[in-house]
Amino acid sequence: MKYAFYPGCVSRGACPELYASTIEVCARLGIELDGKSMQSASCTGSGVLQEKNLRLGDTLNARNFALAEKSGLPLMTICSTCQGVMSQANQRLQTDPEYLASINSDLAEEGLEYKGTADPKHLLWLLFEEVGLEKLRSRVIRPLTGLKIAPFYGCYIVRPSSALGFDEHPERQDSLERLIEALGAEVAEFPGKTACCGFPIATINQKASLSMVANHTVSAKDSGATAMVTPCPLCHLNLDGYQPEAAAQAKQDIGLPILHLPQLIGLAMGIDPEAMRLNRHIMSTTKV
Repeated sequence: MKYAFYPGCVSRGACPELYASTIEVCARLGIELDGKSMQSASCTGSGVLQEKNLRLGDTLNARNFALAEKSGLPLMTICSTCQGVMSQANQRLQTDPEYLASINSDLAEEGLEYKGTADPKHLLWLLFEEVGLEKLRSRVIRPLTGLKIAPFYGCYIVRPSSALGFDEHPERQDSLERLIEALGAEVAEFPGKTACCGFPIATINQKASLSMVANHTVSAKDSGATAMVTPCPLCHLNLDGYQPEAAAQAKQDIGLPILHLPQLIGLAMGIDPEAMRLNRHIMSTTKV
């Protein structure tokens, strides 16, 4: 299996541990990642650009899709925010031929054209729909028995469901829970798993953002969670990076480790924690 690899911005900047762990895990699953075809890809706009200039955001995504098409490979991402933004952009482009043609007229200046065939897919979905749970289980050499893991989807990989293919793939709705169980761990259910982490408002209302971090992590910890896992690097940034400030604001100790999706998988595969840079987190992952 070979994919045009779109890692997104954060895994190559603020969260390099996500990129490193992805490389380690995919190598063991026989997933070949072609990063060369996407080297000139841009940010998806992260939903923020789209609020100001939807056409510009869609043009950037169409350009990324055109690069993937040019490679002849399916498109894979490891960022939930990127997945949600790309899926929404792709829905607009594929359902409006005139809009797509107009955007292609801009891409033509660079010799690119998006034909509308891209189907961006997050690593989480790919594990179920392409790799298969049986193959994943066969690579588990260190079952995560005794760990209770709280799943945190965040916003963009669960809504709007119409753009994310939930009708065709209903299993995407509980994919994190089933993955946790496949790795031998127990699911820690808590009410905030599909809520916003607070990252989008961190710069305009830090108090509210920190309250959201505290609410989610405390709720997960109260459910017995050993750690939390997320497929979104932006959620990780907020839930891990700002947890000390959230704890101080809430005036209580939290101390909940936040893992990137590939790191959890890698632990079950027996990959060296340092190779996945688990020692680079703000909240210590030692107990995990």
